[in-house]
Formats: sequence, C-alpha cells, structure tokens
Amino acid sequence: MNSLEIGGNVIAFRADGYLQNMGDWTPELAEKMAVGEGLKLTLEHWDVLNVMRDYYKEYNTSPIFKLLRRELAKQYGKEQASVEALDALFPHGVQQQGSRLAGVPLAHLDAELNQARRTPSVVSVGSVKKVVAGLSEPFDFEGKSIQVYASGNLIHLDDWNEALADVLAQREDIKLTDDHWKIISFIRKFYFKYGITPMVRVLIRHMTEELGKDAANREHMYQLFPGGPAKQGSRIAGLPSPQGCIDG
Repeated sequence: MNSLEIGGNVIAFRADGYLQNMGDWTPELAEKMAVGEGLKLTLEHWDVLNVMRDYYKEYNTSPIFKLLRRELAKQYGKEQASVEALDALFPHGVQQQGSRLAGVPLAHLDAELNQARRTPSVVSVGSVKKVVAGLSEPFDFEGKSIQVYASGNLIHLDDWNEALADVLAQREDIKLTDDHWKIISFIRKFYFKYGITPMVRVLIRHMTEELGKDAANREHMYQLFPGGPAKQGSRIAGLPSPQGCIDG
C-alpha cells in the first residue's frame, strides 16, 4: 500500500507501511488502514492504539512491548494486557501492526539500535548546548582499555562494575554518593527489566511510582547529575544513551 485517499486527501505511506507524515494520522485513516489489513477495529483495539498514541505524545518515543503491556494493565487490567489478548487483536504483532495503525514509530530495544549513530550527548547550560568534551576517548582501567562511543557511553556493557562507575563519574567531576547510587541502580534495574535506558521523564515517573516522590525529586536529581539524570546517569551506569533523550 503506497497511499490511501481520505476525504479527498491522498495519504502517502513508506515501503514498510508506516505513514510518511505522522501528522496525517486520523481515526478514520486508522479504520481504513485496518480494513486493508483484514481487521475491524473494536473498542479493545482502540484501547491499545490510544495507549500507544498517548505514550508517544508524552515521551516522544513509542512504548516497547513490556512497557506497552504495563500501561495497558494499569488502565484496563492484566487480562487485556496479556500476550494472548494482544496477539488475538493484532495477528501481525501489536508492536508492528499496532504502531502502524496508531500512526507512531516502531519501538526498538536498545540492543536493536546502532548506538554509534545516536546523537552525541550534550550538556545544557542555560540555553546553550555543548557537546560533552573529553569523554569520547578510550581510557585504561585496571589494565584494560575501556572503549566508549562519542557520547561517552560504554561500548561493552560487560566492562561495567561499581569501581568503574566511580571512575566514569570522576571523569565528569562527580563524586558518587548514596543518592547518586540510588538513581544509578534504578536506571540499571529499569534497563535489564525492559531493555531500554529510560529518558528522564520516564525515569522520574517510574521512580515516583516505585519509590515515592521524595526519591524522584527533579531538582535534586539535576543537582546530582548536572548533565542530566538520564544522559549523564546512563554514562555512569554503563548503559546506552536514552533513545530520543531530552533531559528536560
């Protein structure tokens, strides 16, 4: 399908079936796309599509499968968020088919993306953004050469340990405290549970839900990580940089 006509407007699609322009999406278009894929959208379909769209609107990234199921379970219950229920609604896979019909990009795990192609990390100083300097060069640690991307994030995640985290922090003029470690540990826990590094808004939301508001005080987190709790925190935590991260 290269295009569809809706209300006299021709809507163009990419070769993979996703919209050329996400701004073209309408519920009417989704209904017509679904018919072309042999689906008639029900209220249960729309629950999923709306969760996908709301998540993308809030975070500017689509929810990966585990996070999608988490959001659905919170809003509609575990049964509706089950793998079986989602497979029945979207025979070609809720991630692929659902995201196409919702008019949002396909979500990817960090391991599925090329870290080297991501935007270099930046530190915001007022309204000025500066590329983090001095963090993109390999360095020696305990007799081993530690390789990093241009953003300063580790190439080999298995290199990380707590002693290396102290060194990574020192490279950014940070001395780790228990408060730093609380955030670092949470970022690592999130990554190994969901397969992505959380951007700052996701990080704050999940920390608030699991640990309470005091544990996720935004101002305090930025005092601990002036380069951004997500971007700078991910480097020290030994993880990939957040996808589409805006530490704002």
